[in-house]
Amino acid sequence: MGEGTLNLLFLGGIIIVFYFFFIRPQAKKQKEQGNFLGLLKKGDRVVTSSGIIGTITKLDEKTVTLKISDKAVMDVMISAISKEMTDQINASE
Repeated sequence: MGEGTLNLLFLGGIIIVFYFFFIRPQAKKQKEQGNFLGLLKKGDRVVTSSGIIGTITKLDEKTVTLKISDKAVMDVMISAISKEMTDQINASE
């Protein structure tokens, strides 16, 4: 085996490691987040990426209206809803 072939195999190995440890998990996480956002419905208790906890009262294509207390309601982008934080809220209840 020549030195060039060995270098090519090494580079190919690095690319494979990169794919399985960085690219593939990130793509899987994005797909799960997209599925999660597609399943949101009125009455769900969620957390935004900035840590605001609320209950969905209205749901549009791009925005969500959250009731965060008896007298406070706010509109946020649907992409601001965090699946990880929502899972933690649901586990603690």
